[in-house]
Amino acid sequence: MITSKRLSGFLGFPMPGRYPHYPERAQVHSYLRDFARAHGLLEKVRFGAEVAVLDRKGAQWRVGLTNGENHLYAGVVCATGINWDPLFPTYSGRFAGEIRHAVEYLDREALTGRRVLVVGGGNTGCDIACAAAAEAEVASISLRRGYHIVPRFVLGLPADLFASWTHKFSARARQSSFQMLLRLIVGDPHQWGWPEPDHRILDSHPIINSEILDALEGGRLSVKPDIGKLDGDWVEFEDGSRAAFDLIVFATGYKMNVPFADSGFFEWKGNKIDGYLSVFNRRFDTLFTQGFLVTNAGVFEDFDRLAHLVACYIVDRKSAPARAARFRSLVEAARPDLSGGFRFIDSPRHDTYVEHGAFRAEVENVRKRMRWPKPHRGLLSPGSSRSFS
Repeated sequence: MITSKRLSGFLGFPMPGRYPHYPERAQVHSYLRDFARAHGLLEKVRFGAEVAVLDRKGAQWRVGLTNGENHLYAGVVCATGINWDPLFPTYSGRFAGEIRHAVEYLDREALTGRRVLVVGGGNTGCDIACAAAAEAEVASISLRRGYHIVPRFVLGLPADLFASWTHKFSARARQSSFQMLLRLIVGDPHQWGWPEPDHRILDSHPIINSEILDALEGGRLSVKPDIGKLDGDWVEFEDGSRAAFDLIVFATGYKMNVPFADSGFFEWKGNKIDGYLSVFNRRFDTLFTQGFLVTNAGVFEDFDRLAHLVACYIVDRKSAPARAARFRSLVEAARPDLSGGFRFIDSPRHDTYVEHGAFRAEVENVRKRMRWPKPHRGLLSPGSSRSFS
């Protein structure tokens, strides 16, 4: 993870204290399973029931399964996730070696002894590049632009925990202070071939990585510009240089996609679904997209807070229809600025990107405006009443 255990985890269900500051994949998986067991979710999940189609049937939603079954529901929450449908760039020419997307990358064995090019400078790309620097015969990373590298720990604290103390300051004050601090801690990665960023720190999704600095300084990882064209075993870069590779790993992001639903059910911004607060559909009042939040911090508690808003709205549809109608008017009209004062770079990743503090403030303002109860930390605790009154 690139967020620490202190700022990850669901409401009332913290990650175990025995976990390291940055839990590994298997630990996060175990945590999610423990959460599901503690809240009786496994008994409510129907496994092996793939959804084939979602469409309207009168005022209801028809959910068709691949086994031929059809079910009608008053509402549907699409929680299919956002990091699974790979986004590939296109280049002229053809590559004779192996091409993979990061979604297919499972372990370092795929890199051992090979000439590896990683395309993309996000957190996933940097992680795979570090693995290639340790395992591959040749390791390079291709970047369209430079990014600010933030070490996992700042002054002995996890980077996100350190940064959380500055949220009350303005965007410019945070950027200036972080920039000076990074110069002291990290130095200038440009001397090792890392491109100079064309944006201020925090104007893009942060790169949380300490190992890549060692790989660059030690010469185990080289930096290449964007790809110009492919030519058999060779890759020609935009600066005219060429290099031979056996494997290209594209860490170039993902498309938002609800594969069983008509894309016309959603509003789009670029290749991202653009719902109010990422969860409320502006066209249909009983269709929701949970887990589609793209932000610069941990999102576990934000998923809880969004789920709480959905639940409050669903309850109001029956018990307080006038208030539910006021909320729907807000959903259909609201286009709040959730940048927090930052100027996010123009890239597909940032089409619906939000600043964590601004997003959480908007969620809280809406909750207060609707006079909905506060999602306290015991709300989801096993045995709680889960009351919304």
